[in-house]
Amino acid sequence: MARENSGVMSNFLWRLAERFGAQGVAFVVSIVLARLLAPEAYGTIALVTVFTQILNVFIDSGFGNALIQKKDADDLDFSTVFYFNIAICVLLYLGMFLVAPLIAKFYNDASLTPVVRVLSLTLIISGVKNVQQAYVSRTMQFKRFFFATLGGTIGAAVIGIAMAYFGFGVWALVAQQIFNATVDTLILWITVKWRPKWMFSWQRLKGLFSFGWKLLASSLLDTVYSDLRQLIIGKMYTKTDLAQYNRGKQLPDLLVNNIDTSINSVLLPAMSQVQDNPERVKNMTRRAMKTSTYVIAPVMMGLAFTAESVIHLILTEKWLPCVPFLRIFCITYMFYPVNTTNLNAIKAMGRSDLFLKLETIKKVIGLIVLLGTMWFGVMAMAYSLLFTSITSQIINSWPNKKLLDYSYPEQIRDILPGILLAVIMGCCVYPVKWIGFSDLLTLFIQVVMGACIFIGGSALLKLEGFRYLWEQLKLVWRKNGKKEESK
Repeated sequence: MARENSGVMSNFLWRLAERFGAQGVAFVVSIVLARLLAPEAYGTIALVTVFTQILNVFIDSGFGNALIQKKDADDLDFSTVFYFNIAICVLLYLGMFLVAPLIAKFYNDASLTPVVRVLSLTLIISGVKNVQQAYVSRTMQFKRFFFATLGGTIGAAVIGIAMAYFGFGVWALVAQQIFNATVDTLILWITVKWRPKWMFSWQRLKGLFSFGWKLLASSLLDTVYSDLRQLIIGKMYTKTDLAQYNRGKQLPDLLVNNIDTSINSVLLPAMSQVQDNPERVKNMTRRAMKTSTYVIAPVMMGLAFTAESVIHLILTEKWLPCVPFLRIFCITYMFYPVNTTNLNAIKAMGRSDLFLKLETIKKVIGLIVLLGTMWFGVMAMAYSLLFTSITSQIINSWPNKKLLDYSYPEQIRDILPGILLAVIMGCCVYPVKWIGFSDLLTLFIQVVMGACIFIGGSALLKLEGFRYLWEQLKLVWRKNGKKEESK
């Protein structure tokens, strides 16, 4: 068990390093670009990206998860999915190329047509690397992601900043995304040994589809619903409103998704390997939920209470209107581990049918709330997302009461100590802004003070998340130390 935990923890750390390394570079670049480009340019990209994100669901979801979940997946399965994905990607790109003028007409902006056509090339690029990603996840080789993602991000950073500096405007952001996806794919193909074979099986595709289509439909529902707010804001309000909304979402999203994705990308294949043992799946679910919440809660509360200083310091005054959005998203994202961990457990148990039912229920509720709030401004739409996030927690946890004997009240009891300590930490650091120091000094004091309060409080209260992370880090350290000694 200790060896298993150590392996999972090692893969998690590589995945975390990959996500934060790449996204950290991307965030620094976005700060530079935010100073060089107008909010309207970001509004344009945010609008176009909605469409590519929705179509990427057809590439990234369903079959990839089916390959990871299937116990006896072989080269025939992987090769079949690879060739099928390529065909789908080409068709999706041709569709976007043809409808680009219609999108531009709908938003009364002719400049959207070439942007849509060029940015949609990422669909084909994503299709080429999708199965490679599934192979890496299944074989737990998360070190490969680190080099691929970081290489693409650094190269794209140079391209994006250079083009923005020389006045290419929105095309700097387009080139950045295209270059990132291309280099990421090339490095992954170079570092991962698997290659598609000249084989294809409709029978295997049908078998994978029987599991994957429900996850595909679920992911499509989730993506369309998540991006619907951006489509509505882009149509009913201004590009600046959309840019401020997205900017407020960006930083919490960056932090939480990188932590949560790192945990859950390792968790799903690990859970799938023991899917026949509900008790072990429950233990993994419980551990992941406690650990991820323990890490995410102080980050979100810290960011919420220091939002003004953070935004003013790194993005300048023109982005201060995004602060209220940022705070709403911090609270929303703080509870994401409850959602994602429950859903991963359901996927690992092979219950994609339940997964789809849950997504349908959640999106019907969310759509009703969205349609009722969209008339009252962008802020009301942000608050509606917070409300639906809370309802989603309850809905996502419901099946696991029966599958794993792990109810929602029990889950809340598990994560509450870390959340309460994070809130206390936030309340303690917030008054520092009233002293009158510079933004940089204020933020430095708040971060150091917050870290001391949370870590010290965790040790004093003997929080399980703190103790587990500390023990796992020591195990990984000892393991790496032994490797060095053996050399």
